[in-house]
Amino acid sequence: MQVEASQFRLIQGIGVSEPIRLKSWLPKLGVVALFRPLSDNFSGMAVKQGEQKFIIINSEHRLSKQHFTVAHELYHLFIQKDFTAEVSHAGRFDKKDKTEFEADWFAAYLLMPEDGILSLIPKEELSKNKISLSTLVKIEQYFACSRTALLIRLEKLGLIDYSKYEAYTKNVIASALMLGYDDTLYKKGNENLVIGDYGVRAKKLFDKGTISESHFISLMNDIGVDISRITNDNEQE
Repeated sequence: MQVEASQFRLIQGIGVSEPIRLKSWLPKLGVVALFRPLSDNFSGMAVKQGEQKFIIINSEHRLSKQHFTVAHELYHLFIQKDFTAEVSHAGRFDKKDKTEFEADWFAAYLLMPEDGILSLIPKEELSKNKISLSTLVKIEQYFACSRTALLIRLEKLGLIDYSKYEAYTKNVIASALMLGYDDTLYKKGNENLVIGDYGVRAKKLFDKGTISESHFISLMNDIGVDISRITNDNEQE
C-alpha cells in the first residue's frame, strides 16, 4: 500500500513530505463529499457509479478521524478494483477484513508519508522509543491526523514499541493544549458540510430527465437547500 499511496501523491502533484489539505483536494479529484452526523461505529461510505464518485463522512467523529476516513475512502474509489460501494469502519486496521485493512494502510501512508514524518523528528529522537511528546504532537498537527493512526505508523517504522504506543494514547487533547496547540483537530465538526459540485450534478440529472422533480428536490434538501424557497424568491439586483 505504501507504493500505491506514494504513486497517488505523485500523480496528483503532491510532494513526498507535504501534508494533504483534503477539503481543497477533493474537488480536484472529482469527489463529492457529504458530512453528516452518523452512529459512532459508522465512519463513512463511498459510492462509485461510472465517473461519479461520492463519499459520506461521519461528522460526529473528531476532525482528525474524519481526515483519515476521507483518505480511507479514496482507496475504495481510486485503488480498489471493480469498486461500487462500501460502508467503512476506518481506522480499525483489522487484518480479518483484507479490503478494509488495505484501505486503512493506504490512508496511513497517504496522510503520513515516511519522508514527511522523519523530516519532523530531531536526529536525537530517531532511535526506538526516543520520540518526545512535543514531537509527536507537532507531527499530528502538521499532517492533521489522529493520534492513534500516527502511533500505528510510528510503530510500523520501528520508532516506538507497544508500551510507548499505549502511553501516548492517553490525554491526547490535554497534551496538545499544554504545548500551546489549538484543540480543533480533536473535536467533531463539519456537520452538513458539502464539498464538490453535488448540486450541479443533481441539477444535470434532473435536466436530463434521469430523476424526477421530487427526487431532485429531495436531493437538494439533503444538503440543506430548499428549492421551493429559491423558486419563490423574487429578489432582484
